[in-house]
Order: sequence, then C-alpha cells, then structure tokens
Amino acid sequence: MTEASLLTALTQKMRWHQQRQDLLAENVANADTPGYRGRDLKTLDFNAMLGNVSLVPVSTEATDPMHFAVTASGEDAPDAQQQASFEVTPEGNGVTLEDEMMKVTANQMDYQAVTSLYTKSLQLIRTALGH
Repeated sequence: MTEASLLTALTQKMRWHQQRQDLLAENVANADTPGYRGRDLKTLDFNAMLGNVSLVPVSTEATDPMHFAVTASGEDAPDAQQQASFEVTPEGNGVTLEDEMMKVTANQMDYQAVTSLYTKSLQLIRTALGH
C-alpha cells in the first residue's frame, strides 16, 4: 500500500461523511413532515477501498504473572451492530430525532478521526521530504 492510496482512501471517506451529514441534516429538518422516511448512506467499506493490504496480526504478551489475559477474537467481542428501533408516527413520519442526533454525533466523531489521520499522513510525508 502506498501513502498516496491511503490519502485517496481517506479523502473518499471524508467525502462520504460529508454526504452522510447532509442526509442526516435533511432527516432532522423533515422530522415533522408527514410521510417522510429518513434516509442514510450505504456503509462505506474502507478496507475494500485500500485493496488487498496484508496486515500483520498484533498480539499481546503477559510479561508478568499479575497481568490480565487479553483476547481479541471475534467470538469474545461484543456484537457491533445493533437493531435499529423504527418508529412511525400516525402521520407516517419515520424519523426519530434522538436516533438521528446520535447518528449525527457519531458521524462527526468519525469525520474528525479521518481528518486527523489525513493530517498526520501529510505531516509524515512532509517530514520524509525534509520540510
């Protein structure tokens, strides 16, 4: 994987978050519109954008008998997906403001994380170039 492909993937991820923010804002704006159904973007597969990158597995090692054992297997990990509760008002509106605001907050935090990674990547390139 080259640094340029990482920057391209991060740029695409930031654009995806911007588009998602627009849709979520539209959902909030139409929360009282009869018959309106909230929309969201299809989840962006960041790993697929990077291609077939081979990742080196990372493991922990207890250097002291008093250390806790740590496992990172998928079987022990909590389920990351939650079932969305879908409420429809008598007017036919399917937007729940609380759910939308949680999505907006999560989207903003994810966008900030991607922006931070992008900035750090550019700083690494500048450092490598001696600037």
